[in-house]
Amino acid sequence: MSLNKVMIIAGETSGDTLAAELIEAIKKRASRASSITFFGAGGPKMAAAGVSLSIDLTRHAVVGLVEVLRRYFTFRRWFMELLDDAIQRQPDLIVLVDYSGFNRRFAMAVKNWVRTRRSHPFLNWNPKIVYYVSPQVWASRPGRAKTMERDIDLLISIFPFEKAWYTDHAPGLEVKYVGNPIHDRYPGKHAEIGDESRPLHNPVNLVLLPGSRSAELRRHLPVMIQAYRRLQTKHSLQPWLILPRKTLTDQARNICREQGIEIPVQHGKLKEAMAKGDLALASTGTVLLECAYFGLPTIAIYKTSWGTFQVGKRIISVPYLSMPNLLANEMVIPEFIQNAATGPALASAAESLLENPELRRSTRVKLRAIVASLGPPGAAKRAAVEIIRRFD
Repeated sequence: MSLNKVMIIAGETSGDTLAAELIEAIKKRASRASSITFFGAGGPKMAAAGVSLSIDLTRHAVVGLVEVLRRYFTFRRWFMELLDDAIQRQPDLIVLVDYSGFNRRFAMAVKNWVRTRRSHPFLNWNPKIVYYVSPQVWASRPGRAKTMERDIDLLISIFPFEKAWYTDHAPGLEVKYVGNPIHDRYPGKHAEIGDESRPLHNPVNLVLLPGSRSAELRRHLPVMIQAYRRLQTKHSLQPWLILPRKTLTDQARNICREQGIEIPVQHGKLKEAMAKGDLALASTGTVLLECAYFGLPTIAIYKTSWGTFQVGKRIISVPYLSMPNLLANEMVIPEFIQNAATGPALASAAESLLENPELRRSTRVKLRAIVASLGPPGAAKRAAVEIIRRFD
């Protein structure tokens, strides 16, 4: 079986980056790379990597059950359009990148279509389905692993604990741990972090990372600004407000103006900010691992709608929301969730770090150990090799 057509779906900014890195790795290693067609849904990085996108899902990313339900019919329409596209074009491979609720159902829909037509003599399409980055079923509703076991041909994991978890919960699912792509995203930077006891800059570089979605900005940025104002009364601060997408910059500036403050808003330049940062206030998500990679002491915040929070607190079974804390199995990064996420609370935690050099040093030591647990560089390359060997 040769690899000619690849469908790939990513729905978040982080997934768009992961998918683009994987595509480039496949192109470098597939024997007939120039003849492979990539199509699907994702974001600008996938488009730049050569994927023909029918939908830019990253522009419409939402978080939380209630928020998804509000847009149920829109997402269902996109889902059915992509499913029809898959059936019509019949790719050899479907790569699903994170985006759990949508992508798990997409795998099920494709395999159900195949199963119902398996006896038809002229319909023999049965694509390989690869899930790249495990959905966090280990954090809530672990029974979903059995559905994945039925519908997914290969799960490619980027966190070391996941393979053993799936062995216990879905032993028939093939899982390959390839390490974490963060090592390749910032090559050499982890080794250059330097002395964990380095002093603070003057002024202190405070990095604000409110999230990658519009709703996250609305909920997180005002709280971060309140914390920033409090810290300003005792410290000279240089704020870095960093956003992953240019489309969010106007919204961030408007929120700052509503709060009666002017903070420079930047699109991109995350690497530069983290390398120079003394402290970060960040939304829970992929960016926390990036902060850890740069040894940047961080305080995490997560606020969502009341309904989503009520559902989440009943089904989430892990002790932390932050991946660095889960990997360390301790609270290395302070977490402030929902009603606990207030300006005074964030400012108090920040004050503790700014005024305690030993706490900053020990935090950096633990962050370094977390990153060291993520395996060597070359994750996207190893993921591509695992995929290609099933075709070439």
